[in-house]
Amino acid sequence: MRSRARPETPGTHSVKDLLTRMVPTLTRVTEAASRQNYWLTWLSQHLPPEIHARISGVTERHGILVIFAESPAWSARLRFAVLEVEPDLRAAGPQLTNIEVRVLPR
Repeated sequence: MRSRARPETPGTHSVKDLLTRMVPTLTRVTEAASRQNYWLTWLSQHLPPEIHARISGVTERHGILVIFAESPAWSARLRFAVLEVEPDLRAAGPQLTNIEVRVLPR
């Protein structure tokens, strides 16, 4: 007679098995973090310091680079600053199909 208190888990025998299944997910997370760090560094070198300080995040997904500003006012200023460096930005990321600026408070 089986107990209903503990369901059976098929195939999980060790921590190693769990980590082996997680490798694709961890790889995606690591790559995303690496791209985010690349773009934050690039933007810090090409944008004025007062504007770069107001960036709350950057993400690249499916060829779209999204740069987040901490407020609507800084978003507008960031949008104009990005337009000025857009040719260099596209040269640094030839895979980019679109560049967006959005608001994301800290």
